[in-house]
Amino acid sequence: MISNLRAVRAIYMFEMSRTARTLLQSIVSPVLSTSLYFIVFGAAIGSRISEIDGVPYGAFIVPGLIMLLLLTQSVANASFGIYFPRFTGTIYEILSAPVSYGEIVLGYVGAAATKSVILGLIVLATAGVFVPLRIAHPVWMLAFLVLTAVTFSLLGFIIGIWAEGFERLQLVPLLVITPLTFLGGTFYSISVLPPPWQTVALFNPVVYLISGFRWSFFETADVHVGVSLAMTLLFLGLCLAGIAWIFRTGYRLKA
Repeated sequence: MISNLRAVRAIYMFEMSRTARTLLQSIVSPVLSTSLYFIVFGAAIGSRISEIDGVPYGAFIVPGLIMLLLLTQSVANASFGIYFPRFTGTIYEILSAPVSYGEIVLGYVGAAATKSVILGLIVLATAGVFVPLRIAHPVWMLAFLVLTAVTFSLLGFIIGIWAEGFERLQLVPLLVITPLTFLGGTFYSISVLPPPWQTVALFNPVVYLISGFRWSFFETADVHVGVSLAMTLLFLGLCLAGIAWIFRTGYRLKA
């Protein structure tokens, strides 16, 4: 139950102020990196592939690039946000304060998700400079954007609790999330794959996230939008269950 809104606001504002202090690293660097992806892949591959499902290739990759940024930044922001108090020992002050577990999660995850959504919207605006974009379903676009940011911020929170060192914070994003995103249809439609590999691709959860998000732009998708939404909500539920277990057992929180 959320009753101490002042505590939630304090955690949220502290995390957001950290972004303001590291503006170059938190905002400018991810946007520039994603813009480079767009320029390189759009120019190199776009010159050979004019359209996919009737959508110009330069525009087709925009939802995938935004999702790539959203996934990696949500995990990175949330994992570092909760790991740093563990590293300095201030997490025990938070746990002993009159703040519920739900309020702690809401503060950290809310801040991480907010940063990711802002980055996603900035990249969307930047992409509009390079290619003409249309958003067929803006409400669904925002819904997928927010749901994905919250879900992977929850995952990042779990990773921040699990990690025993700074190097482990990068382990899952680099070795799991980034490869799954690249193989999840960021730069292509899985329909261009041979049939056996299309079946394999459907076991990649990121496919459903990118497909649903891309549908909100162009009404074209690799899987039905209802399935994409259901998979996103399922992953959200699994992350919430994982966090509930962490606080119930005190995993990595109790000395």
